[in-house]
Amino acid sequence: MYHRSVTVYDRFLGNLSTLLAKAEAHCTARNIKPDALLGFRLYPDMFPLIRQVQLACDFAARASARLAGEEPKTFVDTETGFVELQARIRSVRTYIAGFDPAVIEGAGARMVKLRIRGEEVALNGETFLNYYSLPQFYFHITTAYNILRHNGVEVGKGDYMGG
Repeated sequence: MYHRSVTVYDRFLGNLSTLLAKAEAHCTARNIKPDALLGFRLYPDMFPLIRQVQLACDFAARASARLAGEEPKTFVDTETGFVELQARIRSVRTYIAGFDPAVIEGAGARMVKLRIRGEEVALNGETFLNYYSLPQFYFHITTAYNILRHNGVEVGKGDYMGG
């Protein structure tokens, strides 16, 4: 469970950090205001880039805590630029690195309680990870990637997947 959760979150948050660094460099090289990318949405009813990054971080942090049987830490959404988003990613990566792998390894059968659309739901750790947390996490990272790609940032599948 640990290697399917925390190590995956950590790797892809690192990849997201790389994507954001390329986006910032793109803005600098083309004299584009960062807000143009950070506030961009793929569709009016979707969240902008900045919120996609915040949510990817939240899903990684909250899932790791829940799988460890702990109450998730709250990360306040105050980021307004690339520097702050990079700091948030670093903070979340440090936070999830602090969970004991042995505790999470036994989380498959442990019940995880959370609120989904206002309703309290209890799922075993295996179901929570596979059918809720990881899909949500990948959705927000993929959407962030798609926003950057749509706006001409030179990123590819290798940047998304990492080394």
